[in-house]
Amino acid sequence: MINLLNAVITGAIPSSIEDEEAVEAYIRTQNVSYFNLLYQRYSGKVYAKCYSLLKDDFEAEDAMQEIFMKILLKISSFSGRSKFSTWLYSITYNFCIDKIRMAKKDVTQEVDDINKYGENVADEVEDAELKEIAVDRLRVILGEINSEDKAVLLMKYQDDLSIKDMCSVLNKSESAMKMQIKRAKERFMKIYYQKYG
Repeated sequence: MINLLNAVITGAIPSSIEDEEAVEAYIRTQNVSYFNLLYQRYSGKVYAKCYSLLKDDFEAEDAMQEIFMKILLKISSFSGRSKFSTWLYSITYNFCIDKIRMAKKDVTQEVDDINKYGENVADEVEDAELKEIAVDRLRVILGEINSEDKAVLLMKYQDDLSIKDMCSVLNKSESAMKMQIKRAKERFMKIYYQKYG
């Protein structure tokens, strides 16, 4: 807290302050340097997440800018119940999924259609099996699955979010979240087996 007071007095923001401290300081002082610090820390990561879902440089850049505008407007609603990064990524995923839906680019797959092609997909896909897939093949398959499955898998395996955090991001119960992860893994592996045997 003393470091934050010194930062306000001197105008220098220490780069070592925690995200939550920067948010609190920004809300309290309205010193844009605190928000800029958060932007510097996360703009590249938010852009990467947007690009992985939207698959277009310009759309990802626009989405990243819009997301940070939303963050700026909503930052006072950050409650601190989760980490700032979790809150930011939840806004990012939801924004991108909404953008995809509005553009009608996303083709959703009914749950009943999972095994209609007669593929022999295991009932329970093990995490280890997904983690052993080569990166180049992983990129190909992530490019072919629907955006909701992709978002769920990226949250779990890339961002390493807990089930609890994923529930708060997607506003789902724990059992619904576990089922969505299971189905996303099954659809991922079905495409993998179709492409690579």
